[in-house]
Amino acid sequence: MPDTPAAAEAAPTAYESTSRTVPTRAPHRAAYDRERVHAILDEGFVCHLGFVRDGAPVVLPTLYARMGERLYVHGSTGSRPLRMSGGADPGLPVCLTVTHVDGLVLARSAFHHSVNYRSVVVHGTARTVTDAAERSEALEAIVDHVVPGRAADSRPANAKELAATAVIRLDLEEVSAKVRTGGPGDDPEDLALPHWSGVVPLTRGYGAPVPADDLDPAVALPDYLKAL
Repeated sequence: MPDTPAAAEAAPTAYESTSRTVPTRAPHRAAYDRERVHAILDEGFVCHLGFVRDGAPVVLPTLYARMGERLYVHGSTGSRPLRMSGGADPGLPVCLTVTHVDGLVLARSAFHHSVNYRSVVVHGTARTVTDAAERSEALEAIVDHVVPGRAADSRPANAKELAATAVIRLDLEEVSAKVRTGGPGDDPEDLALPHWSGVVPLTRGYGAPVPADDLDPAVALPDYLKAL
């Protein structure tokens, strides 16, 4: 989701690095500029939300949307992380990650195989959104983040559905991106080996939309789906 001009003007150009956002391996690949972080977040729509439950780590895949300097995640009011994040204090300590894999890096040696990727890691405290207007805006943003234009082309949630849905908010404060690009890093002594090396690019694509079995044939495919 784009920033408002006022928010973009007021925000520093980079997030401040912390002990949790500086990687111990390949720190040269870390980045903290907001533009890059926002671009990685905005290109994806599935995140992994990590937290501790009963002393053990739990990681859940879920949908999200960015609105300015906040991420919003939705789920059932009965789900554990949504219940644990209730209230303004203390909230739920979480680690949220988003990753795009851009290519398979094939080296001459098995050890140097890798992937080209772009990722964002967010540390912080998730809190349940209780304001009705903010929650409604966040739910609409999540729908539109997955398929732009879909929120206006679907029935809004009714009172019963809203009662069963919770939204948590995570501020973008302790954030880092990490990016790998380029080819394999073979050892000099392996360069003469007769094995193919290079990069196999990966791209995300959309197939042709498949109508529901019970869809009225008179309902045309909307333009926002044709544009995918």
